[in-house]
Amino acid sequence: MKFKYLVIIVVLLFQASLSYSQESLRLSLMDARAYALEYNKTMKNSNFAIDKAQYALREAISAGLPQINASADYSNALGAKISIRFQEGMPAAEIDIKPQSNLYLNVNQLLFSGNYIVGVQLAKLSKEFSNLGLEKTELDVITAVSDAYYAVLITEEMLSILEKNVENLQDLYRKSEPMVHVGVIEQTDLDQLSVQLTSLLNVRSASERQAELAKNLLRLQLGASIDTELILLDTLEQLIEDSALENVLLNEFNPEGNIDFRMIQQQETLTRKMVDMNKANALPTLVAFYRYTHKLLKPDFDMSPPNMIGLQLNIPIFSSGQRYSQTQQAKVDLKTVENNKALVEDQLRITERQMRFNFQNALETFENQQKNIEVSRRVYLNLKLKYGQGMLSSLDLINADNNYLKAESDYINSMMQVLSTRLQLEKIYGTIY
Repeated sequence: MKFKYLVIIVVLLFQASLSYSQESLRLSLMDARAYALEYNKTMKNSNFAIDKAQYALREAISAGLPQINASADYSNALGAKISIRFQEGMPAAEIDIKPQSNLYLNVNQLLFSGNYIVGVQLAKLSKEFSNLGLEKTELDVITAVSDAYYAVLITEEMLSILEKNVENLQDLYRKSEPMVHVGVIEQTDLDQLSVQLTSLLNVRSASERQAELAKNLLRLQLGASIDTELILLDTLEQLIEDSALENVLLNEFNPEGNIDFRMIQQQETLTRKMVDMNKANALPTLVAFYRYTHKLLKPDFDMSPPNMIGLQLNIPIFSSGQRYSQTQQAKVDLKTVENNKALVEDQLRITERQMRFNFQNALETFENQQKNIEVSRRVYLNLKLKYGQGMLSSLDLINADNNYLKAESDYINSMMQVLSTRLQLEKIYGTIY
């Protein structure tokens, strides 16, 4: 008996430790966005890209700073000798070739290079492009998190409506059973209610699974673990009642504020700089150097000085048209990017116009659904009262219940459309934050 109690205590302690270790997040929509910007896996990769671009800029700058290298060598002629004849007819003098070993210290400093100047500029532009990429990722993550947040609220709201509907039908079924015995309604009416109740229970089970799926999607976008409990603080009504809901339509679209357009602009700048890079290939390169040589094993005859300084000038003269062809290719790439920029601007203007129409339609649909749900509720309650008095068949009541449930579903979906279309419109404006 004592062993049984011990097992129960261990199990309870284990369950308590599991519940304690489970992370719980209480999030408003703004909290969810901020959390995702910190923990979302895609955001982390974008931050890594920023770090890489910063190191690439440092690498480009370092290429023009002093470069110091050390080297050493060793040579052995394997007993060979140098033969020197100072006068014809006299025997040659022989000098042994001793093993030699040298230590070299080389210092190089780039004085002028067109490629270096343009290369540093390109590295800076690439870093700015990475910053724009991070901004775009932030917008995408915020949009994805917001959509996932809305989806969880929608599924939970639908589940709540189904729960209430199930409770109403169960209560109606219990009240209808005595009415069959007294002959107020027929058994077929009760059977039809039973079928409707079973169907609704199946829909509720499917909605519960859909709600968990929506939460898993939100966990993925947040960067949270699968075991994290999510408690959403905002409601659909709070988000819909946002005072700035219709103010979005007052915004004037400016492509300069759109992240996609700014990225294509930056790409155009980068491509233009690549034209300069190819042109710089025809410029001379000037390098200063210093070399120190230390003899580890000295030969008998040594004329090399230990210190040496100098300048090295490299002047490109003729490349058989190679540099010209490279420059022309870069110019073609620039024209392509310029054309793409014009295309992106046209696409953005058309997309913005369509999104504005979608948002206006969503607002009108939402207003209409608000009216429809009130009418459907009154009709259902009126028919439910008549059914209780035996003045209406269960089939008519079931149809009214289905109509009311559909009105509730359409109302919730219209709220989702308003929030989603506003989100997309804010994204294209660049005002989603």
